[in-house]
Amino acid sequence: MLVTSRDTKRWVIPKGWPMKGRKPHIVAAIEAVQEAGLIGKMDKAKLGDFRYEKRLDSGATVDCRVEVFSLRVQKQRKKWREKKQRATRWFECVVAAGLVEEPELRDLMLGFCRELSQQKS
Repeated sequence: MLVTSRDTKRWVIPKGWPMKGRKPHIVAAIEAVQEAGLIGKMDKAKLGDFRYEKRLDSGATVDCRVEVFSLRVQKQRKKWREKKQRATRWFECVVAAGLVEEPELRDLMLGFCRELSQQKS
């Protein structure tokens, strides 16, 4: 599943800022609920990471590194915190990878797609 960013409406994955006292995979699970209403089992091991430039309200940009975790989705809530601010949509894995703008994220997603297809065969 991909979600749209709030400002540019481009397709992204749920992500957020680190939370003091919380492990990265727990933060990823919280962001998945807040941004996309997704509930499920978050893997503790990260798939990898990617970098992107976050545009702040002031217009300045900040270089960010995002740690990516896989989530085995069990359900999507009917209501969630950012539902009115973002669109969500399920895509075939390779299609989703082609829709994100960040090359490092695309590569991570394509690797995950290959892993999934090997598990199915």
